[in-house]
Amino acid sequence: MTDAAEVQIRSAEPSDAEGISALLGTPGTMEGTLQLPDMPVALRVEMHQRVDPYSCRLVAVANGEVVGWAALHGMNAGLRRAHVRLLAIALAPQWQGRGVGRRLMERLLDWADRWAGVLRIELNVHADNEHAIALYRSLGFVEEGRHRGYVLKDGRYSDALTMARLHPNPPAIG
Repeated sequence: MTDAAEVQIRSAEPSDAEGISALLGTPGTMEGTLQLPDMPVALRVEMHQRVDPYSCRLVAVANGEVVGWAALHGMNAGLRRAHVRLLAIALAPQWQGRGVGRRLMERLLDWADRWAGVLRIELNVHADNEHAIALYRSLGFVEEGRHRGYVLKDGRYSDALTMARLHPNPPAIG
């Protein structure tokens, strides 16, 4: 298996849409998202082919295969929330806990902090996803709330946490 340091992190292109969609439907990945099992790859492809200049979408590629995906999406809520992005991330099971998620997150945070004028990044995470929560906390995210019965997961309703990170050193003039 390729070493995690050799995984290429790059901008997601429309041609990656099928690989991203397949990743999001993979057992071991799908459960941590709001995706459903056994959905056709084609169902998500159109969404991942769209280009949005106000979002940052990245893929992690190993041996020519998309093994990770992460994005900061604009909120489309008007000018008063233009400084906010919503974070989404997914990793293939064999790449979880190997540093690839951290590398994706660090690239997103660099884009947000240094290039895009993002003040606030928000996310929702399943309350039982201890590894993801630990990663988010280590990168400056804090818990802001708990949603009871947020998602149906494997036949049971599960809670989710809302977390957010404010820019640690907002830009100043000069």
